Amino acid sequence: METQAKRFFVSGRVQGVGFRFFAERTASSFGVAGYVRNLFDGRVEVYAIGSVEQMERLKNALGRGPRMAAVERVDEQDAEILQEYAKDFSIERDE
Repeated sequence: METQAKRFFVSGRVQGVGFRFFAERTASSFGVAGYVRNLFDGRVEVYAIGSVEQMERLKNALGRGPRMAAVERVDEQDAEILQEYAKDFSIERDE
């Protein structure tokens, strides 16, 4: 299984609607490591480490979001695997 890292930037009504908790629960249930945090510009950043299949499942889930969210788009970037985030998934302080 090839491990990769991605950064997903989720835009729309995604702050103040439980998105970070949704992302943490979802990523953990998929076995994905990394973190989620709010960005000052109103987006949510999800840094994820996992397999190609796990990344695809996570991206699809982020596109739906929790019930109160209104996701407009999910942008994706390849990222470097950061070992300090490779063990579990956490909610980080806002940027």
